Order: sequence, then C-alpha cells, then structure tokens
Amino acid sequence: MSRVAEKYKKTIDEAVARLIARAENSRALTAASICPRVAAVCEKYLFSGGAKAEHAEIRAFIDDIRADDLCLIIACENGDEGAWEDLVANFDSTVKSAARKISSNAEDAEDLASSIWAELYGLRTDADGNKKSKLAYYSGRGSLAGWLRAVVSQLAVDQFRKQSKFVQIEEDREFENLANEAAGDNGNLASHTANPEELFSEGQAAADVSEALSAAIADLDAEDRLILKLYYFDDLKLKDIAATFGYHEATASRKLTRVQADIRKGVEKELRSRHGWTDGEVKRHLSDTAASLGMNLETMFAALALLLLVQDLWR
Repeated sequence: MSRVAEKYKKTIDEAVARLIARAENSRALTAASICPRVAAVCEKYLFSGGAKAEHAEIRAFIDDIRADDLCLIIACENGDEGAWEDLVANFDSTVKSAARKISSNAEDAEDLASSIWAELYGLRTDADGNKKSKLAYYSGRGSLAGWLRAVVSQLAVDQFRKQSKFVQIEEDREFENLANEAAGDNGNLASHTANPEELFSEGQAAADVSEALSAAIADLDAEDRLILKLYYFDDLKLKDIAATFGYHEATASRKLTRVQADIRKGVEKELRSRHGWTDGEVKRHLSDTAASLGMNLETMFAALALLLLVQDLWR
C-alpha cells in the first residue's frame, strides 16, 4: 500500500463502503477488491506531483466515481463471466457505433470493434503471466460509454500510425498516455521509435510544438480539417475528395497543398512569436529532421496535425 493510501486509509475505506452501497449491482465485490483501485485513482488525480488534498476533497472525489461502471469493470478483470456478458451486451453497440464513425468502411469498422473486445479482454500477459488489459485504465471518473469510445479512438489511431504512409511505429504505449479520459494531458507528442513524433518528445520543445500545432489546427476551417482526414486518414484519392465536395480534382490538389502550407506557416509563426524560437532553432528542430525523414515540412506537419486532430475529434 502506498504512503498516500495508508495515510488516508480510513477516509478511503469509508468512501468505498458508500460506493458499494450506492451501486445497483456491486457484482458481489468486497471493499478489499475495490480499495486498491480507488486508492490508485486518488493518488493519480489528487496527489500527483506532490499535490495535497484534504479528507473532504477525497470523500467528494470518490463519491463522484461511477459505482456501477467501476464495479462492472473490476468484476470483468476478476474473471466474472456474467460481468463480461453484461459488458458486451450493454456496450457492444457503443463500440460498434464509435468504430463506424472513425472507419472508412463497414468491414474496417467490424474489424476495429472486434479488436477492441480483444484488447479489453487481454490477449497479452506481463512478465508474471498476468493478463494485460486496457480495463486496468478505467478509473470510474467518467462514463464507461465515453471511455470505451476513447479506447476505440486510441486503437484506430494506433492502427493508422502503423499503416500510414508517413508514420511507422512499433511501440507498447499505455492507453492512458493519450486518452487519459479527457482529463487534461499536456498533449505532448512522444514515441519510442524514429518517426516524426519523436522529434518533439523531449523538454520544452515538445510543449512548444504541441501548442503551436494545436493553434494551427484551431485556425483551420471545417472543410480543411475534413480534407486532411479524408486524404491522410481515410486514404482517399484527390479525385474522390473532389467528388465529395463537388469540385475539380485540380482544385482538391490546390486546397490540400494550401492546407499543408497553412499548417507549416502557422506552426512556425507560433514558435517564433509566442514561444520565442529563433530562425535557427526552427531550422534545427524542424527542417533538418524533416529532411532526414525524406519529407518536406508541409507533409510532416500535415501528418502530425492529423494525429492530433483525429485524437481530439474521436476521443
């Protein structure tokens, strides 16, 4: 047990007892099986970075946890087959709906939805032989349906990165690093392999570029964002994008080129004006790396912007 959990054990125990009492279906779970999860959630969200919290704040925090959703997930982790049947029966439509929204066709959506359930059940094991399941990341702070949609988004982005014409990665990234249940991550791009994201994975440069990219995306209109998604994520040809909007293929090509350039200009402007980057720093951190990856800045920024855009839109 952590020092935080020990110090606030009585408060946490009392709050967990209330959590079990207010659950319509506690899945026959005991306080002993729920307390470690709740204590870990408190430590993460209330005490991270040396922050302090009063007993009243801890009680209020735990009282806001969705009791039935958390009990359902913990029961699933414990191998309760009835809980698994309820999870699939109650949320399969949510997973499939989210998969359809982010997939380019019905077959891909079906494959994505199937992959989600495999990830949730846990097909991999750790060094001790225990299942590794994304269920471990659900804290109960938000709705289970919303969290599952975020899982769909994360898996889709992971698949996109592996298949993309720009980004090839092989990583074991924890889901919460990206989704974090929309709880306020700093949005820094990071990776363990050589790809465009790796450029910005260290120090203040990561925060600066992430903020600059977000600002550039915010300046795009809805049509420009959709063009990016259709071209880079859905892998549509320019003639198909043109048909979607009702204009000539050459117009679609010009628009895509202009969007790429707008993102580049927007990022570089933000880095210079808001973050104080010099021309030399821009060239060293951005231009040289893009060249080493065999792509121009416009293409690199478009790919990175799309990653942020997809994460935000489908979270």
